Amino acid sequence: MAARFLEDKMKQNNPPKKKIAFICVHNSCRSQIAESLAKHFRGDEFDFYSAGTETKPEINQDAVRLIKKTLRNRHGTNSIF
Repeated sequence: MAARFLEDKMKQNNPPKKKIAFICVHNSCRSQIAESLAKHFRGDEFDFYSAGTETKPEINQDAVRLIKKTLRNRHGTNSIF
C-alpha cells in the first residue's frame, strides 16, 4: 500500500515527457542531427526520436562529424557520439 502511494506521488511530480519525432527520407543525416542536438539541449524535458521513410543502414558520417564538432565547440567535449 505504501509503495503504491509513493509510486502515485512520483507520477504526479514527474508527468510523462512529450514525444517529438524528426522525420526525413533516409534517417541518416538531418533527422539524426536534429535528434542528437535536441536530446543534448532539451532531453530532460522531452523524448526525441528520428525516423525515415526509406532508411539507410548507417548514419551519414558527415552528420556524425558535424554533431561532434558542434558539441565540442559549445562544451569542449563530445557528449553525444
